[in-house]
Amino acid sequence: MTNLQYNKIKVILMIMCIFALVGSGCGVNKPAESLSSRTFQDDVGRRVQIEKTDKIVALSNSFLDILHGLDAKVIGIPNTKETDLNQYFSTAEKVGFVYNINIEKVVALQPDLVIAYQGIHDKFIPILEANNIPVLVIKMKTYDEVLTKIKLLAEILNNKEKGQTLIENLTNSVATIKSKLPSQSKSIVILHSTARDVTVELESSIAGCSAQTLGLKNLANNQEALSNNPEMTPYSLEKMVAMNPEIIFVTIMGKEAELKTKMLAEMKNNPAWASLQAVKNNQVYFLEQDLFQINPGLRYPEAIATMAKLAYPEVDYGK
Repeated sequence: MTNLQYNKIKVILMIMCIFALVGSGCGVNKPAESLSSRTFQDDVGRRVQIEKTDKIVALSNSFLDILHGLDAKVIGIPNTKETDLNQYFSTAEKVGFVYNINIEKVVALQPDLVIAYQGIHDKFIPILEANNIPVLVIKMKTYDEVLTKIKLLAEILNNKEKGQTLIENLTNSVATIKSKLPSQSKSIVILHSTARDVTVELESSIAGCSAQTLGLKNLANNQEALSNNPEMTPYSLEKMVAMNPEIIFVTIMGKEAELKTKMLAEMKNNPAWASLQAVKNNQVYFLEQDLFQINPGLRYPEAIATMAKLAYPEVDYGK
């Protein structure tokens, strides 16, 4: 072997060593991470690493229309009554009711991502994490929260353009409704009726947020919230008489017809109730469960429009 050949071999070996060092991170051991992996923060402060979104399970119906609007690949949804959305998720597995999720069934689906609702599904975090299933826990109650969650989910699904279109459609619809409202505001109280009790809704509830968006004056907003539910304050007929709102809205959780009949009977037969101007003027309105009990998602403008038409029936809102 000549000196020239020997030197060439030395140079080649040196280059190979350099590439070997670079490829191994200069001898530093790092945990392997997918090049497509991205990290997002959810509403309970967790940092969630998401690699793929080909198989998504949604644990709340509130997420479904947004996921459909973003062309998400959903393989699992809660049990729900028939709606227009069902046709889009006809092949998705039913994983139980929102408040009674079958977590074993969720795990068996081996999804790339589970989207859970804060305050309802937090207990499933350890189980899903133990099975290496990413879970994003989000809160979506107010109109602003719907807008921020559309933006977040659009980013996760790599569909920012579609997300921006959804946001623009919502904001334009709400702006159109607000532009038609009279300058004179009306006073309201929002009651929430269940089989157990009656409470009063604050501005952080769906109905409360809708009222705030419309500029309606919720007379209960200065009341202290319940310790176990920041969206509600205690109900008192004495306080109702003192507030004497122009309009009373009612949301119902449970057997709607039965609870509505019971409340109307009390309003009719109780002199204190009968003294309220809202009752005297037939300004008591029961709000749809689909729009005001479960977050309406992309239907938020519909919820706001529904309340606007009840509060200001004299306004021409168009089609």
